[in-house]
Amino acid sequence: MKKPPVVTRAVECGLSPFRGRRAAHLLPQARLGGPMPWVIAIMVALVVLAAGGGLALGNLADRARGELAGSATVQIVEADPALRAQQAQAAAAILAQDSAVASLSVVPQETVAQLLEPWLGTDDPEQTVPLPALIDMRLRDGADAATLDRLRSLLVDHAPSARIDTQAQWLAPVLSALSALGWMALGLIALLAFTGAAAVWLAARNALGANRETIEIVHLLGGNDDQIARIFQRSIFADALVGGVLGLVVGAMAVWLMGAQFAALDSGLVSGGGLETSDWLVLALVPVGAVVLAVYTARLTVLASLRKML
Repeated sequence: MKKPPVVTRAVECGLSPFRGRRAAHLLPQARLGGPMPWVIAIMVALVVLAAGGGLALGNLADRARGELAGSATVQIVEADPALRAQQAQAAAAILAQDSAVASLSVVPQETVAQLLEPWLGTDDPEQTVPLPALIDMRLRDGADAATLDRLRSLLVDHAPSARIDTQAQWLAPVLSALSALGWMALGLIALLAFTGAAAVWLAARNALGANRETIEIVHLLGGNDDQIARIFQRSIFADALVGGVLGLVVGAMAVWLMGAQFAALDSGLVSGGGLETSDWLVLALVPVGAVVLAVYTARLTVLASLRKML
């Protein structure tokens, strides 16, 4: 009866059942699968893209909240233009003397008309609807409810048509939507991590099945489960490293191109969503996490399968 090639090699090398470390090297150093680096590259690229979008949205929301934290707008809603102008001047004089107000400016009616021109047309807007008088105001300690209520009480007698609104209230739905998108990006990252781990699990099980007879012989020659698992760990480490670097390059390029497109819009709100140096460092750690996840998943899969196999 002809001996298997692995046994023949073991006899030629003079291996005994007590020399398991050398016996483990008889296992073919096969890759876990040809497509594995490409699968990991795609996963890493998608994670980098999702993480970059989530970080950009978080920066945009934080900067918007910071800029609007102490901002408020006074609206004088009055149909009579003369009375409206009179109340606007009185309100500006009262607010300018209050210690809680850091600065204020009365918005010219021409500016208000230009802002409303896309909706009201180029005709005289006063002939269509009465335009409110606007006063932009910045508070020293933030636009809290107590301060706003006190300022409203000061304007009751001299500007009864005045209404004070915080700019943060206007953009609250937008900021909530940005937060929801950020959580969605985090959920997508978790889903991609699970998918990548599942792909590694499947590849490890397929590799074990293809080398089942060799693994059994290695066990008979003294090789243990930990030594065999290390062989598969080295294989998946190489695959994950190559795929992680490739995915990082592709994902970073996509994030950079998207950022350049949004920066070209020249919008104050959108421009606040750029990535900082710390954000790019976080994206650079994505391949490291992918390699660690792949190696750890491969080790657990191999050890669990070997316990069931023998």
